Amino acid sequence: MSRRSSNKVRQLDRHVHQRASRTRLTIAEICADLGISRSTFYEWRIKGRAPRCIKLPNGDIRVSRAEYERWLTTLEEAA
Repeated sequence: MSRRSSNKVRQLDRHVHQRASRTRLTIAEICADLGISRSTFYEWRIKGRAPRCIKLPNGDIRVSRAEYERWLTTLEEAA
């Protein structure tokens, strides 16, 4: 593979990663946004009170930004 091709592949990988990070949130990002601990998030998840999660093949958990926003909206209506 030429150097130029290799650079294009790296740029594409970065772009895909950046796009994914914009559409999927980590548990740490959600906890920071809500000001809660990680254990609180997992308690909510066990009780069915957390937003729907996506479990990646490596075991990491993500929440789609759209699902997070939808979930927050349901909390506003309940308050």
